[in-house]
Amino acid sequence: MLHHRFAPKVHRFEYRLFFFALDLDELAALHSRLRLFSVNRPNLYGLREHDFFPTHEQPHQADNGQRENRESNIPNLKSRVLAYLAERGLDLTDGRVQLVTLPRVAGYLFNPVSFYFCFDRTGALVTTIAEVTNTFREMKAFHVAERAGANTFRLRAPKHFYVSPFSDVDVEFDFTLRAPGDRLSVQIDDYVGGARTLTSTLHGPRAALTDARLAWFTVKYPLITLRVIALIHWHALRLWLKRLPWYAKAARAEAQRDLHRPHSSLVPASKS
Repeated sequence: MLHHRFAPKVHRFEYRLFFFALDLDELAALHSRLRLFSVNRPNLYGLREHDFFPTHEQPHQADNGQRENRESNIPNLKSRVLAYLAERGLDLTDGRVQLVTLPRVAGYLFNPVSFYFCFDRTGALVTTIAEVTNTFREMKAFHVAERAGANTFRLRAPKHFYVSPFSDVDVEFDFTLRAPGDRLSVQIDDYVGGARTLTSTLHGPRAALTDARLAWFTVKYPLITLRVIALIHWHALRLWLKRLPWYAKAARAEAQRDLHRPHSSLVPASKS
């Protein structure tokens, strides 16, 4: 993972991470096959479907910890993704959805961004989605649907989302998502007007998902999700010490739109 800020001051870092690439039709099989990975159950590594794509929830339902029985009373993750696409005129019935994401590790999850690669029944990549999460645990989906090549999709759009205190909420995201094959290659740029101010990239080779590999990654990347959140705060401190302009979340509540699980401070503004 590379993160390079160009303005108003240069700040760059690069770290090695690993992501899961999961076919949502194969979750039950993975749950049965792997000892160190579970679906909707505690384990060293795990995926809980309610952690992702909460389109079944009210758009302005605050994350107050009172949602109960989430796993048993909601459509499964693939159904939610397909319903979202159907609302946008895409029928991917009998298609395939591949999720690229960080797992829960020892029960803890922080996922800055997850990617959904959506294929039709013939195996052709039809569209993609990026799901961005901030440190307030708010989530927003971006439908990255403009073709920029046979297996590449683009979207440039205002965030209208508070991702970083060092970036205003109407800065534009520019997503470039390429179909994961033998390698993963995705890029997210920030633009202020015509100037690119930040680029973030994820790239790396594919490897088989096995218990042996997960055991090795436990040693090589210990508590990876805790490390991610710790590094976010560490680099935020460094940016603050560089005296970058800082934006308060509450300053532009009305400009934070179309997000799920909003911080409670946004709910009164969203109801007005």
